[in-house]
Amino acid sequence: MSSPSPRRAHDSANRGRSRSPRGRSRRPQQRPPLTPAAPVEVLWTVPESGMPSFAELGLPEPVVGALAAGGFAEPFPIQAATLPDTLAGRDLLGRGQTGSGKTLAFGLALLSRLAGSRTGRPRARQPRGLVLVPTRELAQQVDDALAPFARALGLTTAVIVGGLSFNRQAGELSRGVDLVIATPGRLTDHTNQRTCDLSQISVTVLDEADRMSDMGFLPQVRAILNLTPADGQRLLFSATLDGEVGALVRQYLTDPVTRSVASATAQVSTMDHHVLLVDRAAKPRVVTEVAARDGRTILFARTKHGVDRLVKVLRREGVAAGALHGGKAQNARNRAIAEFKEGRTPVLVATDVARAASTSTTSASSCTSTRRPTRRTTCTGPGARRGRATPAPSSRSSRRRSGATSSG
Repeated sequence: MSSPSPRRAHDSANRGRSRSPRGRSRRPQQRPPLTPAAPVEVLWTVPESGMPSFAELGLPEPVVGALAAGGFAEPFPIQAATLPDTLAGRDLLGRGQTGSGKTLAFGLALLSRLAGSRTGRPRARQPRGLVLVPTRELAQQVDDALAPFARALGLTTAVIVGGLSFNRQAGELSRGVDLVIATPGRLTDHTNQRTCDLSQISVTVLDEADRMSDMGFLPQVRAILNLTPADGQRLLFSATLDGEVGALVRQYLTDPVTRSVASATAQVSTMDHHVLLVDRAAKPRVVTEVAARDGRTILFARTKHGVDRLVKVLRREGVAAGALHGGKAQNARNRAIAEFKEGRTPVLVATDVARAASTSTTSASSCTSTRRPTRRTTCTGPGARRGRATPAPSSRSSRRRSGATSSG
């Protein structure tokens, strides 16, 4: 019996392997090298000599002048902890609570490095700096916070988010901008349409990375990072560094330093957590009583329909409430947040997707989730991060109970 020819033997050995539509074997995608181990977190403390000044941290003179004009006398701890490393070009993991000053912590370093490497007007459709955030509102907040310092350095910025005109954004990008502040979805639309080229990005910032993970944005974030130079500087700020966020760090950051001003398990002394176990039938009454208290209150629901339904219940009971979710037009979302911040609407009802926007852009005396949390990070997110959990009286007259968590 004759032996099979070498070609047949080769075909037999390769039978069953996946092939591309053209019949060629698929090539493995090239990925950036993994960081071998998680970096050691360094808890920063104020030096014995006292808090350093902005000038001593190495910020350029125009930025120091803009800080003084804005009433910033000295840096916040997270800024003093991170700026020396980020200004030196190191990749960094920063962990700070909402309101800790982390926006300026990464923003001042980003703008200073862009100004130091500027070689003329920005190129059309090729920004040099990128900030990724989970929500439209947070993108606008970051842009508002950085605008005075960008002007002082002669840099231009653009907000690229959904809910606004794509063509107008494309026109702004075509004129050339130094810094893009974007949400992953809309930026992906621009890269797919070739209206934005990320090949010249020198500094990338991921803000609220844990919230982007919760909202399912990390596949888009990875695709965006793959379009930026592998040797660029990357800064990541997150409340947690486990799970998918940890994998993102290991894949895309190079020898990063980790800076924090408090332990990951530290408690917030100004916040208490309460868990209420109530009957399903009594839940609307209990939530209404919580919402009707003095001060401003944020309520969270799982779905857009749940938000709208709860707003109707509260208004029927005489409680002025506004709705915030992804189904609202951008001007309606901005109006709801503005009315809440100004106190005209004391209650804001939002979906979990809008959680990062509502808790980052507003100040509330109470934040309440109207359902039992399904993930640990729901109780450790921006609005409830590391507060003390304390039991509260509960009603147990029914087997079917519904959970509500409150922090205040």
